[in-house]
Amino acid sequence: MEHQQTFTLIEGEFLPKESREILFSIYKSKMRFHRMKNFSSQERFGREDESALKRIAQLKETLEAISKVIDSAEKEGKILEIRSQISLHLIDEN
Repeated sequence: MEHQQTFTLIEGEFLPKESREILFSIYKSKMRFHRMKNFSSQERFGREDESALKRIAQLKETLEAISKVIDSAEKEGKILEIRSQISLHLIDEN
């Protein structure tokens, strides 16, 4: 298997409403993942997962910025072009 592969996740032009639905779904799913990771750490080790909490904060910030762009597109009667790729790299475990 190749050590690096790239896959297209999103590619196209979307109305603001569609853009919001697509992007919010992805970001909220990632936030749920990190909330569950933090919950698991609390239950198993009695402490919060600082990296998960940091990532949640970053995702919230990004989601707010995305929301502003979408709001602007909506007000201006524009559509949004969204392109997103997933890059997978095989690395050795430490």
